[in-house]
Amino acid sequence: MSEQVAALIAGVDYAALPDAVLRAGKLALLDATGVMLAASGLSPEARAFARMAQGMGGGPCAILGTRQRAAAPMAALANGALAHALDFEDAFDLAPGHPNGSLVPALIALAQMQGAAGDPVDGQRFLAALVAGCEMSCRMGLALRRKMEEGGWYPPPILAGFGAVAGAAHLLRLNPRQMADAFSLALCSVTMPGEIKYSQRTTIRAIREAFPAQAAVQAVLLAQAGVAGFEEPLEGRAGFYALYAGGQFDPDILLAPPDGAFWIEQLTFKPWPSCRGTHPFIEMALALQAEHGFTVQDIAAIRAGIGPMQVMLAEPHARKAAPEVAIDAKFSVPFCTALALAKGGVGLDSFAPEMLADPAVLALASRVTCHVPDGAENWRGDAGALEIALADGTVLSARRDAARGAPHNPLAEGEVIDKFVACAARAARPLADSPARELARQILSLEKCADAGALLA
Repeated sequence: MSEQVAALIAGVDYAALPDAVLRAGKLALLDATGVMLAASGLSPEARAFARMAQGMGGGPCAILGTRQRAAAPMAALANGALAHALDFEDAFDLAPGHPNGSLVPALIALAQMQGAAGDPVDGQRFLAALVAGCEMSCRMGLALRRKMEEGGWYPPPILAGFGAVAGAAHLLRLNPRQMADAFSLALCSVTMPGEIKYSQRTTIRAIREAFPAQAAVQAVLLAQAGVAGFEEPLEGRAGFYALYAGGQFDPDILLAPPDGAFWIEQLTFKPWPSCRGTHPFIEMALALQAEHGFTVQDIAAIRAGIGPMQVMLAEPHARKAAPEVAIDAKFSVPFCTALALAKGGVGLDSFAPEMLADPAVLALASRVTCHVPDGAENWRGDAGALEIALADGTVLSARRDAARGAPHNPLAEGEVIDKFVACAARAARPLADSPARELARQILSLEKCADAGALLA
């Protein structure tokens, strides 16, 4: 089965991709690139990865937002650290996960490596690899019939890592056997323990995509060099699904012909730089405040109705109401809800150290309680309910089945471009408005680009 899946992914052909799929791929690349640029200037957690990458001897591949260069695996490591550092990259709500978090850094590194070797990767080749890798990650998550968390794992970077392998193998034009070998090699190095959710001081949650991005590049280069893998890395008795899901998965999802429909069309582009599970509460809080005009001083209590997937964003309450590090604040329903109400929004500067210590935000966050209401077991990770009790006895309520940014309630293309421009302005080497918009225009016409790696450098 692994080789059959690899054949499907390797067979993704640019010429056969519908315009809607190509547009989705270009928007995903624009969004991912912008978020990495912003993180180069805003994320102290990622800087150690850039320093280490450059210190390993240099190379032809750019560390985005900087003048630094590194070899392909190390550039993928550094850019992977940037990709999720702000928790602002796109999301796949149905699985859920972040299929492009490690895929885009891996593809950029390999495209620049190939360009330096005299084999430039044009925009069409790059887009086909991006669609293929995203498809693999989404399918692997959708095929699960037991939650990976039950085994103590943290799924998003694991699933993204295997998608990154598929996309990277597609970019290098590996055959299905080689791609399956690359899956085998990734199985030896792509992992993420669930402990990432429980430690109060760690920032690994922010830079987690560094590891699968690097592993994907290494896996495909070794497979290309002839390193043999397992016969059944996905379905084998000790393969991916046996290890991570007790063997419980649906092979038909993995083997279904795409028939022109690809999961990249179902991505969510984030309007706020925080965990997707906090978004319905930010959205509802801002909408209720705009509609009813109350102030923070008017609020007596806030009650958030969450689904099972969002429990990790609410417990333990003391930690989530007063997070110590930015990434923990971004994974907190109490803090993000309070932040939206106290500051009138959530943006790129909302998780700076001074904001984590802001008395008004902390006082309000302490008054946010969370519960799992009846029926919430079927809620998606971007759903929620909110009640705001005012001091005069008024209770305001709202409900969202899917927060803004989802495919059926998307950001407009202009909003994604504006987000890119705002992010590029915060890079370690900032881009002004005009050059940022020109870069966005070129990314959104990537199919005409002769060297995608050079453009993204």
